[in-house]
Amino acid sequence: MNITGNTILITGGGSGIGRALAEAFHARGNQVVIAGRRQGVLDAATAANPGMKSAVLDIEDPAAIQRFAAQLSKDFPALNVVIHNAGIMRPERLTDGSTDTAEATITTNLLGPIRLNAALIDHLLAQPKASIVTVSSGLAFLPFAVAPTYCATKAAIHSYSETLRYQLKDTSVQVLELVPPYVQTELMGERQKNDPNAMPLDAFIEETMRLIESTPDATEILVERVKPLRFAEANGSYAGLFKQFNDNAADHAP
Repeated sequence: MNITGNTILITGGGSGIGRALAEAFHARGNQVVIAGRRQGVLDAATAANPGMKSAVLDIEDPAAIQRFAAQLSKDFPALNVVIHNAGIMRPERLTDGSTDTAEATITTNLLGPIRLNAALIDHLLAQPKASIVTVSSGLAFLPFAVAPTYCATKAAIHSYSETLRYQLKDTSVQVLELVPPYVQTELMGERQKNDPNAMPLDAFIEETMRLIESTPDATEILVERVKPLRFAEANGSYAGLFKQFNDNAADHAP
């Protein structure tokens, strides 16, 4: 993926990793369009970054996704990069008999990117060079028991990215998977944003952009901090790390 000269859509672009990526690409001269549910959050991001554009998108609504994709393609005919960043992460207790959190998480984290990708794929295939960037997680490879459906959706995004890449291998569209570690964002609230055990957001973005620039043909973007999770199964450390990781989280739960 080229790091400049693109027209880029970033979902979930009003805050957290999405906004930080938007600002980093915007600073490098790309036309960036951020999308999300909250108009006020989008307005704040574009006001702080003159020239950045925004559009409201309800990623849970299939009809809204279709309308959004049609309008976006019309307003930004040069659109050639989509970063599927929108996501939610909520704790679940699987013994409480409710599937509300699971269904919302699957709709946003998995069906959302699949539906938006389907709505935009013809447009992207028509571009001389395009990229689809999915955002999974280190938790796709070593799950966090507090948020089981989140981890399952990210594992599914990884699998989807692999097969999408294979199906598009003879086209002009590159498929790149960004795999964040635990980062200081508000994904699970203020505590995560201020957790010293999480990777600082600016450090994550700096390393991510450097990797994208230095390895334009990469299939996965892996900062050093996420590699123990990504390769736990391959190097034989999975069982011990899974127990240690989740036992430690349980010991420090509020």
